[in-house]
Amino acid sequence: MFNATHTNGAHDWAALFEGAISINLFVELSRTQLVLLLGVGTPVAVILLNALRQMIPRRTSDPPHVFHWIPFVGSAIEYGTNPVPFFTKNKEKYGDVFTFTMLGREITAALGAKGNNFVLGGKSLDFNAEDAYTHFTTPVFGTDVIYDVPNSIFMQQKKFIKVALSTEKFRAYVGMIEEEVEDFIASDPAFAATQKKSDEWGSFDVVDVMQEITILTASRTLQGKEIRAALDKSFAGLYNDLDGGFTPINFLFPKLPLPSYRKRDAANRKMTEFYTEILRKKLAAGDPDETDVMVSLAEQRYKDGSSLKEHEIAHLMIALLMAGQHTSSATGSWVLLHIARSPDIAQALYDEQVKHFGSPDGQLRDMTYDELRELPVLDSVIRETLRLHPPIHSLMRKVREPVVVPPSLSAPRSKSHQDSVYVVPKGNFVLASPSVSQLDPAVWVNPDAWEPRRWWVSGGAAASAKAAETGDGEVVDYGYGAVSKGTESPYQPFGAGRHRCIGEQFAYLQLGTIIVTMIRNLELKLPHEVPEHNYHTMIIMPKHPRQIQYRRRRAV
Repeated sequence: MFNATHTNGAHDWAALFEGAISINLFVELSRTQLVLLLGVGTPVAVILLNALRQMIPRRTSDPPHVFHWIPFVGSAIEYGTNPVPFFTKNKEKYGDVFTFTMLGREITAALGAKGNNFVLGGKSLDFNAEDAYTHFTTPVFGTDVIYDVPNSIFMQQKKFIKVALSTEKFRAYVGMIEEEVEDFIASDPAFAATQKKSDEWGSFDVVDVMQEITILTASRTLQGKEIRAALDKSFAGLYNDLDGGFTPINFLFPKLPLPSYRKRDAANRKMTEFYTEILRKKLAAGDPDETDVMVSLAEQRYKDGSSLKEHEIAHLMIALLMAGQHTSSATGSWVLLHIARSPDIAQALYDEQVKHFGSPDGQLRDMTYDELRELPVLDSVIRETLRLHPPIHSLMRKVREPVVVPPSLSAPRSKSHQDSVYVVPKGNFVLASPSVSQLDPAVWVNPDAWEPRRWWVSGGAAASAKAAETGDGEVVDYGYGAVSKGTESPYQPFGAGRHRCIGEQFAYLQLGTIIVTMIRNLELKLPHEVPEHNYHTMIIMPKHPRQIQYRRRRAV
């Protein structure tokens, strides 16, 4: 017993002695060395603990989880830098359903056409768009509209806006847009180099030009003459400050104490006052302009008989101005880049105009809305561009209640999940990706190529997608008019279901008129390849270089 006790004591003393040496060494370390040890050691320990935590078996009902090293950050860097390869890689490994971590959020991706149907066709009580987006949109659009109200109110507001986007109003918009584009080409500094010498080639930054043209045309049509006139004054500065709230950092961190956030909030207040003042003047004067969207909104009533409040009308007007501008300018930029790179398609577009709008004197007459809708080459160019470059690559909803994933959506890849049914937990986000389904090689022939001709032929994925998108199949009314029920389509550039974009017909009108007007006025060419996607912006824009060369047509 003595020996054993002595031995244990020796070990105790040895431990104390080693501890004393450690303490002495610790004390001898300089402050800089200590900081370095803690600075390196602590993150390493946290990363290792995070890795070990992910090795603990999960419930078999949980979708497989994408491994990540850095806690909280998760897969944010890989997803944010290039989402399509990120999705593709994990689809090959896990199937169409898997969960990944992004800045503290658990996001369950559901890919492909069935994934689109699962997310976009889901019940609002289970998958909620307001919970996913209100923190981002409300500071920009304003309170009590869009995602800042219950879904039932939002559906009524969509109906109010859709009344203001009638076919009769569209017929009046075509000439307005055409005039704005022609004035821009004739006078903007971007085209100044060739204003006197029509045979010379100039160049312009396609994104800069399309951003200006889309905001000018949208304000002229959807906003009214007062707003359009104000774009040359202080309103333009307010718009830019408000536009600063539409960035990825605002989406991820909506309440940072940054100057841009303060400018965003101040701009929303001032623009609300601006719209409210104009509305009061219009109503007092009894403005007879039937195309005026603001007046149309003032005439609408909720189901309980109440009218929209002034600030609600103002905020809906802000939403109309802001929401479509980014997507239209992005799509228009991609369209012009591809046309400039494809001389045969550019010529086909021009020949189509000569055929439909040519006159004996060689001039091209003005077009009407109904004629614009009957241009197959133009239609296919826009549709193909939206397929290859959907403005938003990911559409999200927040899960309010646990939701079972249909077994047909994704067969589990791992043995531990073979006999299980996936359940998306409450609190997760679910994600559908148009970029994935619209580039799926199992659906589309040569999916990475820009091929407008695929939309000209009958049969195939394009024909089926067009039928679903245009509502040729089953339709449903969520409270704002009948829309296609085709949430399982692989082609979803405007979303689907109850949150399908109500501005898609205006988008086709606006883009179509802009493209037709530019093609009849300009020859275009691109001296380099079509740029890659810039995924660091909320809306997918082309990277640099994005200069398009142009020459004014001699006989227009």
